[in-house]
Amino acid sequence: MTSADPPAALVARLRAAGCVFAEDEAALLVAAAGEGPPASGAAGAGGRVDALEALVARRVAGEPLETVLGWVEFAGLRLGVGPGVFVPRRRTELLARTAVRLARSAGPSPVVVEACCGVAPVATLVTRDVPGAQVHAADLDPVAVGWARHNLGGAGHAWAGDLLDPVPSALRGRVDVLVANAPYVPHDAIATMPPEARDHEPHAALDGGADGVDVQRRLLALAPVWVRAGGHVLVETSVGQTALTAAACPPGWPVEVLHDDDVDGTVVVAHRHA
Repeated sequence: MTSADPPAALVARLRAAGCVFAEDEAALLVAAAGEGPPASGAAGAGGRVDALEALVARRVAGEPLETVLGWVEFAGLRLGVGPGVFVPRRRTELLARTAVRLARSAGPSPVVVEACCGVAPVATLVTRDVPGAQVHAADLDPVAVGWARHNLGGAGHAWAGDLLDPVPSALRGRVDVLVANAPYVPHDAIATMPPEARDHEPHAALDGGADGVDVQRRLLALAPVWVRAGGHVLVETSVGQTALTAAACPPGWPVEVLHDDDVDGTVVVAHRHA
């Protein structure tokens, strides 16, 4: 059994469970089952088969492929993820790239804070692409914060708590880039989401309230306290919610809307006057 040539029965099993890219998933699962300490002989082979079966059973039960594998590809990074956390989407790469661009323009040691960070995809990309950045991330879910710390690898700080409550108060008025993929799914729309998200990701990471913008409003109301003059706050949203997100930005801050068709990402950026 090799990742390049997964068994046909495994592909058929995954396809029957509704996996659209069954061949690709089978190869990844076979490779994942083969990782770890080397084994030899029949016991080793049996152990690999058992490991593969355990992974496949989780995937067939509807768990996201990324949490089964333990990682997700994001903007050239391999981020660690695990059961019960929000899996970063490719569309958030626009948010991350924008945060990197604005941080680079802020000076030699910009302060970047990722709120509602989950496993900290944006903060982790900033630590890689903006040398000297002071990076902080925060999330309400302690499990996600554990993964955020793992992904940051000591290059940034991750804090557990609501919005910006756990971030060191010394950063108030000093943040160059405040960034968030805050929950923006309208409450009633969660029931229509794919089972991978609806049943396996925490609803707190999805639920944005009646119109999907409640958490964004709470965060954007905090921006004047934390963001320095000349700084920026940027929030991922959907095309249909752009106007609501923009309206929640601090009064008097110029607002810019970005969209990337390649990743289907939409970001609202509010700039504080210098």
